[in-house]
Amino acid sequence: MMMLEKLTGFFNKILVWLAGVFLTGMILLTCMNIFTRIVWIPIKGTFELMGFFGAIVAAFALGYTQVAKGHIAVDVLVSKFSSTTRKITGVINNSICCLFFIIVSWQIAVKASTLWRTGEVTETLRIIYYPFTYMVALGCAVLALVLLLDILKSVLPQKEVEN
Repeated sequence: MMMLEKLTGFFNKILVWLAGVFLTGMILLTCMNIFTRIVWIPIKGTFELMGFFGAIVAAFALGYTQVAKGHIAVDVLVSKFSSTTRKITGVINNSICCLFFIIVSWQIAVKASTLWRTGEVTETLRIIYYPFTYMVALGCAVLALVLLLDILKSVLPQKEVEN
């Protein structure tokens, strides 16, 4: 289990760093587009690039947000349950979410493969779609991996670490 924890931590650090790079790119592109719009003409393809970059930022941040427990949770009802019931509810919830994101990742990868075969490109900049689509599938797969780790942590007994 320690190996899986280190692996998910490694993937999440890389993906969240890349999400930060793409987010910085979005900020710079937006600022440059505003400036060029005022003094000249807007940058062509800004809408396409912002869509691609936004998808990557969101997908690459999913796993890290799950690790940090940063997703919104409404636990008004669950907080009234006993600790055993909360644990069982958490395992069921994480299992459903894990299965869902495995299917989402798989289907997005299938779509990316179709885009690769057809050679579909964007209208303005003629950028190929499939690498960005595969990146979104990767982000969803890493989230599924983090959810699997959460399930294992809940189900398997934890060893106490001595200092």
